[in-house]
Amino acid sequence: MSSSSSQPLAGRRIWIAGIGGAGMSAYAALAHAWGAEVAGWDRTDTPYLAHLEGIEVTIAPEPPRAPDAWEAYVSTAYAGRVEGRPRAELLAELVSLRQSIVVAGAHGKTTTSGMIAFCLQRLGCDPAFLIGGEIPQLGGNAGAGTGWLVVEGDESDRSVAETRPDIAVLLNVDLDHHATFGTRAEVAALFEEWLEHVPHVVRAESLEPVELALAVPGEHNRRNAAAALAALELAGVPRADAERVIVDFEGAGRRLERIGEAGGVAVLDSYAHHPAELVADIAAVRNGGRVLALFQPHLYSRTVNLVHEFAAALASADAACVTEIYAAREEPLPGASGRLIVEELARMRPGMQIAWTPALGDGARIVASWAQAGDTVLTLGAGDVDRAAPLLLELLS
Repeated sequence: MSSSSSQPLAGRRIWIAGIGGAGMSAYAALAHAWGAEVAGWDRTDTPYLAHLEGIEVTIAPEPPRAPDAWEAYVSTAYAGRVEGRPRAELLAELVSLRQSIVVAGAHGKTTTSGMIAFCLQRLGCDPAFLIGGEIPQLGGNAGAGTGWLVVEGDESDRSVAETRPDIAVLLNVDLDHHATFGTRAEVAALFEEWLEHVPHVVRAESLEPVELALAVPGEHNRRNAAAALAALELAGVPRADAERVIVDFEGAGRRLERIGEAGGVAVLDSYAHHPAELVADIAAVRNGGRVLALFQPHLYSRTVNLVHEFAAALASADAACVTEIYAAREEPLPGASGRLIVEELARMRPGMQIAWTPALGDGARIVASWAQAGDTVLTLGAGDVDRAAPLLLELLS
């Protein structure tokens, strides 16, 4: 491979605001590997920054100005607050530089893109990848191989629509980002417009779940695997070869990740933050014992729009504790609180063991006091609810 094809960004200087995020950190790592000089800023340190070797990162409460003569790209979290081009432009360029597969949809993107990249790597195809979560078996959330580029696309800021991959995977359509879309039909329209520009499309909802003995649990993961296998076939990978290795895929970080066991109680952590994801995860971990959920809602807009749906999802657990909303990139909305979900759950399932604890630590203590040998505790949410899992294990031991 020539240096120009292996280093297509040589000579470029790229500065990234919000470089510690799951997506932007992956873009930074790949741009650096492809020859660009990369630097960036974030407000807080994150685990993703550990992978950015050779990249200068500034951690400060307020963003510095981008260096003169550098191209500045801005995470959606800081759009309007920092000068620069939207991250969608950087992602679209990275996708254009390599044969690529982009995985989109409301649920399952990280796991499915992880499955595809894992299979390609195990089969010696040396993929590059940009994934919105840690894939422990791949060593992180980004890789700069010489083969196919596998990308987790994101509709939350419409950035997926800017990409022009060779293969697109649409897993499902759901309304998950209420600050961007008014209706599910708007989400569907975005995807359909995008797919018109893609030569090869996998529509996962038309596929049957695989019957393989996967290492990751749940019906939803059998559907994710079906989509991954279909995309791999389009990329030229024989079905039998892909099936042989996909069963060894152990999942993404924070996707039903087993944290440990204490006192006969298993503790798992999940990034699930939409009612459909909560339902799927609670069903996936059922093994005869009780399932206790500790849920931290994520985003004010999502919470107030889906109060009933969140309550119905948590009603499928045996006991549930809800904390205050993790704000992320939004300003508070009047009256928006995790308590709304608890009140609706109490109305929906009278007598169910439920609790409202605004603080995460208090939630962990309540759930630990409920748990008994044979139970499974599931920490759920896209914020920092994963901090509760080690505390739960400590309390249970």
